[in-house]
Amino acid sequence: MDRLRLIALDSEDLAVISAHLQDAVLKVGDMKWLKREGRFVLGLNRFAWETSGEGKRKRHFERRRSVLHFDRVQQVAAQNIHQERPDAVLDLLAIRFEETVTPAGEVSLIFAGGGEVKLTVECIEAQLSDLGPAWGTENRPTHDVEAD
Repeated sequence: MDRLRLIALDSEDLAVISAHLQDAVLKVGDMKWLKREGRFVLGLNRFAWETSGEGKRKRHFERRRSVLHFDRVQQVAAQNIHQERPDAVLDLLAIRFEETVTPAGEVSLIFAGGGEVKLTVECIEAQLSDLGPAWGTENRPTHDVEAD
């Protein structure tokens, strides 16, 4: 399968990127805010949901090394992210956008365990790109929908 490359310019586009990045894993040190450039960058290993064979008894799944970046970032705030531990692993659950004054707003990167990174942006301008070939994994992420 070809490498994924997606661009988000509105909240609907960002929801598509969020779906592709559900259960992506990254290290705290793989997130960088390039303040002078107004860019926030994440290197991550995304689970390839598009090849997971949903509903099938597939036992071999794939992950891909990817990069996600946001442009026009004015401010970054983290909550429950231990920045002093750059090798700590985070599990990305979702990306959400809340508009403040059109087209500006806050992008929230929501991680398992209550971690969150909020980006104050002039507008949504994001890009997700796979960097290389997929590798196999036997583990498919699952979620306990009964849990609070």
